[in-house]
Amino acid sequence: MITQYHRPDTLENALALLANPNTLALGGGTKINTPAYKGKDFAVVDLQKLGLGHLKKSGYTLEIGATTTLEELLQNDHTPLGLQQAIRLESTLNLRNIATVAGTLVSAEGRSPFGVMMLALDAKLTFIGQQTTVINLSEYLALRPAGLITQINLPLNIKTAYEQVARTPADLPIVAAALVQWANGRTRLALGGYGKSALLAMDGTEADGLEAAAKNTFHEAADAWASAEYRMDVAATLARRCLESAQ
Repeated sequence: MITQYHRPDTLENALALLANPNTLALGGGTKINTPAYKGKDFAVVDLQKLGLGHLKKSGYTLEIGATTTLEELLQNDHTPLGLQQAIRLESTLNLRNIATVAGTLVSAEGRSPFGVMMLALDAKLTFIGQQTTVINLSEYLALRPAGLITQINLPLNIKTAYEQVARTPADLPIVAAALVQWANGRTRLALGGYGKSALLAMDGTEADGLEAAAKNTFHEAADAWASAEYRMDVAATLARRCLESAQ
């Protein structure tokens, strides 16, 4: 349960509070209502007064403030089509109106459509820890550093696609594939539906070997939901569909 509630009006104060043990950043509040926090005591630092809700296009980049909601990002005219589809599959309208972009990204596990698509997009995070740095999402997922995400930048000069297989249209994916292509031919493929976070299957100068990369990424991806062999075959199929439908 929440034992202390703080609502700072400066980043400096927020960071000082977040340095305390058992203290969580609070954006939309959806994360702290998950089973992972049931029965635990913690303090929260509400980020709503920090001015982190901006959303704008700057050249070929979409700049997203950390407390922008998923629904605001979905409705923005510049949001890539593949990301729009992933957001719709991530959660219901009511939750999208509450959940923040940074909060969803931080709590995203391997079955998160949003997390898979953001990894494919090579999202860049402005991150304040011991110092202010810009790191890519892959690095953040590997290190999980302590600090606060204030902004996420996405490329816009791209083609995107997202595909998934799930038990029902409303269920989280058993296999998910997200593909992004740049004008110079660079191709990134991210996979999901398994594990603690999305997996990067390819980041190359072209799309050659895409299906093989998808299969190789899931060669040990067995769990209660599906065998590794099933995921390997489906991932290759979804990767091919993404390449054919990217726009």
